[in-house]
Amino acid sequence: MPSTDTFTMVEFDFKTLEHRLRELAFLNSGVRILLSDRRHPEPVDVELYYEGGLEAFVNYLDKSKSPVIDKPITILHEKDGITVEVALQWNDSYHENVLCFTNNIPQRDGGTHLAGLRGALTRQVTRLCRKFGYHQKRKGLDDR
Repeated sequence: MPSTDTFTMVEFDFKTLEHRLRELAFLNSGVRILLSDRRHPEPVDVELYYEGGLEAFVNYLDKSKSPVIDKPITILHEKDGITVEVALQWNDSYHENVLCFTNNIPQRDGGTHLAGLRGALTRQVTRLCRKFGYHQKRKGLDDR
């Protein structure tokens, strides 16, 4: 419990804890997290357990939207002891929702991880468009 000598606000917000623990349950597929609130006469118990990792997380986030593709595109790769997992889904929304995590810690602005993903994704889509003839070269543009 937080010390009242150190902290001025020691009251936990259940919804904030539930949101964060739900993220952790998705990011750590197969881990069961039990959250209980016994501060009120009517106790609240929530079990957070998800199989499927980021794909399940994306489906959860998009549950009220219509997907453009059948299921999220997922990538899981490990190199030199570093694992990278990505899940992408396009839906009927006009707004982008990008969540980045490093070692289960949310990166609010995405940082270099998001910049690298966007750059790589753009290069690959451009390459495929050129390969299948959907991209017309314009005078003055380089061939990245």
